[in-house]
Amino acid sequence: MKAERNKTIDLSVEEGRVYLEKCITISENASLNDIINKTINGDTFEVLDLLPHNFIDLLIVDPPYNLGKEFGTGKFKKMTDEDYYVYTETWIKKVLPLLKDNASIYVCCDWNSSMVIGQVLKKYFHIQNRITWQREKGRGALYNWKNGMEDIWFATKSKNYTFNVEDVKVRRKVIAPYKTDGKPRDWEETVDGNFRNTFPSNFWDDISIPYWSMPENTAHPTQKPEKLLAKIILASSNKNDIIFDPFLGSGSTSVTAKKLGRNYVGIERNEQYCVWTEKRLEMADVDSSIQGYTDGVFWERNTLSEQKKIKK
Repeated sequence: MKAERNKTIDLSVEEGRVYLEKCITISENASLNDIINKTINGDTFEVLDLLPHNFIDLLIVDPPYNLGKEFGTGKFKKMTDEDYYVYTETWIKKVLPLLKDNASIYVCCDWNSSMVIGQVLKKYFHIQNRITWQREKGRGALYNWKNGMEDIWFATKSKNYTFNVEDVKVRRKVIAPYKTDGKPRDWEETVDGNFRNTFPSNFWDDISIPYWSMPENTAHPTQKPEKLLAKIILASSNKNDIIFDPFLGSGSTSVTAKKLGRNYVGIERNEQYCVWTEKRLEMADVDSSIQGYTDGVFWERNTLSEQKKIKK
């Protein structure tokens, strides 16, 4: 029995059969109408060949990192850097014709796989930046530094791309407020303190990894936070754009896209994760909130104003 406050989504395939039936499978060339706002249950490397060209506005990829990891009933085995390069290049070549000319690409990775993925992306895209975000969690290491950071490569198909910087400013506390003629200069006074909306950098230290009391949490071993994905989606897409995730996992990309008024398409081979995705998409119909993002503002981690918005 779970504790009363434990909101982790962990229903089995049998318990969630109704959700699995909402997913689709593809065995022949599909049209956009066939796949829009759908979860595709299948092997990414097979399904990509069957999808329509030039339909993706924003590609978000969270591929298996190059380390041994259990994913439900499957396991990803660590490769040599050379083999992982080939693995990465394979899915990139398959997804390339699916992108619109002004599409943006974000690829998640750890410090080790980042070195390989960056090389492949540079071969096919315009590299714009490398984001590093603080995971906040991570097991200790006896003979090395604890791994508390991950990378996200930001690239574009061309030099013409979307970037809505005003939509992703971060609200930070003002420690030493400066006034001109007795009035706040570039900051505002609120009942919860003094704050300034600042331009976002490529280091994100305001992200919380999903945990057991958060409604978005699932039993997936490497789930990305909705707040992290919201930054990417708001910055690099517009309302009604199509967001695509070929390694969907427990559905964070699709769910966040839906909450922010975008269309989505995702591929996931694991039936268990497909169930959790569809359950979360259903929950988004009732609650479109994103923890840490309220009133159009990204709050610093654990600020008072953010905590007030967390649903009990």
